[in-house]
Amino acid sequence: MRTHALIQPLAVLGALSLAAVTLTACGGTSAASDEKVVTVYSADGLKGEMGDGWYDKVFKEFEKETGIKVKYVEGGSGEMVQRTVREKSNTQADVLVTLPPFIQQADEKGLLAAYEPKGADQVDAADKAPDAKWTSVVNNYFGFIYNKQRLTTPPRTWEELLDASYKEKVQYSTPGVAGDGTAVLIKAMHDFGGQEPAMEYLKRLQTNNVGPSASTGKLAPKVDKGELLVANGDVQMNYAQSKDMPNLAIWFPAKGDGKPTSFALPYAAGLLAKAPHSENGKKLLDFLLSEKAQRDVSAVGGGFAARKDIKATDANAKELNGLLEGVEIFEPDWSDIGTNLDTYVDAWKTATGS
Repeated sequence: MRTHALIQPLAVLGALSLAAVTLTACGGTSAASDEKVVTVYSADGLKGEMGDGWYDKVFKEFEKETGIKVKYVEGGSGEMVQRTVREKSNTQADVLVTLPPFIQQADEKGLLAAYEPKGADQVDAADKAPDAKWTSVVNNYFGFIYNKQRLTTPPRTWEELLDASYKEKVQYSTPGVAGDGTAVLIKAMHDFGGQEPAMEYLKRLQTNNVGPSASTGKLAPKVDKGELLVANGDVQMNYAQSKDMPNLAIWFPAKGDGKPTSFALPYAAGLLAKAPHSENGKKLLDFLLSEKAQRDVSAVGGGFAARKDIKATDANAKELNGLLEGVEIFEPDWSDIGTNLDTYVDAWKTATGS
């Protein structure tokens, strides 16, 4: 089992619907390469809905320091990779940020170029590619949320969610589309001891499940309002959301009498092959891993620094560490998941009738 210093590692999964924020086409021409612009395709969660997220602060500082404008597009982890594949013959973005196993899939599809950002030597070996195709920039953990106003006693186990009191009050994002939705399968297969028992459980849970959701981020407002009692998410995104959604609380399901479990779900970034503004992309990756940007991960973004030499001591960091006390952290077999993801998603569709 892989263990981590709690404030070190972390990493959604993200929403499917694209929220394109000032994207313009950037062809792969020599003229384009001279533009003072860098285009980022990213899983959602790091940009604040009120303009107060980690990306908001870091991009603003990057633009001020370099004069390079950041053009940003966000969506679900899988959708960002799919979009990049569609544009492979005419690459539009320079940097891709997504969650496992989608960053590994992007590498397998030949979408990423090797580049080791400054500061990557301080990132744990398990949180970056050995060939420098990608590296984690924000660490995170998978988790669930509940409405603490409606549920005065927080849920503890997977099995509790099968109770009739949760009828149409549970929802999780779509596996294979959203990173955090895919994480539901990964955790269930770990906790229940394999694909078959996990799918059997998710089949039973379907009675209480509202239905698929392309966006994980859109579930939190529903939980906060009491439309849902429980949903999936991730620690970084939900912790940040809880600042404006006071009824949200984070929890980690256990199986039966076992310990609650979770695993690292880092936001991993890579330079795209044939990026129209490759040098600008490299500068942004360097900036994301700079000491200054990494020190803001917990204080501003509600996440965990990817660099192990950054020892966050802010109030958010202390509270985030506290959330993980008593939680067993396991390391998924990302190679197996990357290879067999379609099989697992198909099994989930069959089990749930999705």
